[in-house]
Amino acid sequence: MNTLNFSLLVWFGSLGAGFLGALTGLGGGVVLVPFLTVVCGVDIHYAIGASLVSVIATSSGAASAYVKEGYTNLRLGMFLEMATTFGAIAGAIVAAKISTGTIAVVFGIVLLYSAYLSRQPHSENTVILPRDPLATRLNLNSTYPTKMGEESYNVRGVPLGFGLMFAAGILSGLLGIGSGALKVLAMDQVMGIPFKVSTTTSNFMIGVTAAASAGIYLSRGYIDPGLTMPVMLGVLFGAVLGARLLIGAKVTLLRNIFSGVILVLALEMIYKGLTGRL
Repeated sequence: MNTLNFSLLVWFGSLGAGFLGALTGLGGGVVLVPFLTVVCGVDIHYAIGASLVSVIATSSGAASAYVKEGYTNLRLGMFLEMATTFGAIAGAIVAAKISTGTIAVVFGIVLLYSAYLSRQPHSENTVILPRDPLATRLNLNSTYPTKMGEESYNVRGVPLGFGLMFAAGILSGLLGIGSGALKVLAMDQVMGIPFKVSTTTSNFMIGVTAAASAGIYLSRGYIDPGLTMPVMLGVLFGAVLGARLLIGAKVTLLRNIFSGVILVLALEMIYKGLTGRL
């Protein structure tokens, strides 16, 4: 395959990854890293480096649209970013000390668990939940637009959510996935936040998380401009498209897309990691 064909393949794959990342809050890297390693044959460390840059592009492309529409909880996102940033730095440091096969298996296990959690029933009506004293003190409760007008919701489980965000940051630096999967699940399942608010707030956060670890990959030479450029452009266009479609999308559809795609990719990554084909 010549350079032009390879770049086009990477661009189209990145377009799909960015679209799915913006639509579900995954950040694109959860699809992009397996695509680059399994389909394109890129070394997983370079794939992670390119993915981290694309995650920043995804956040930039989708977050602005979500903020404008009033879905993103800015105060909550900035509060949780403190945990994800420190975790991302720790994950990037660890990534250089373990094998590619181990990274792939860990990647797959994380995705399998994410697919399982995303299928658990969870009510979108969080208004009836009692106010959490800590969330109230930090002024994290907010509203989001619905067809019936602005709807209020209360944030709960702040300490546990903060701890999970640190773990999400570690996974971001280790796997280059933006840790959107764990962020969405933590906010949705643990903190009682409506799913659309979880995905939009995740998109707002992932850029900062990825930037914290991307610098470490850059210093180690794992960010290749020739690979990163088509990845970044494809993901950015896909993210903008996904952000526009999210507003009218059904939550059930989002969950089905979320769980179905990452289940397939999880099995593929575990297989490749165990058989040493990465």
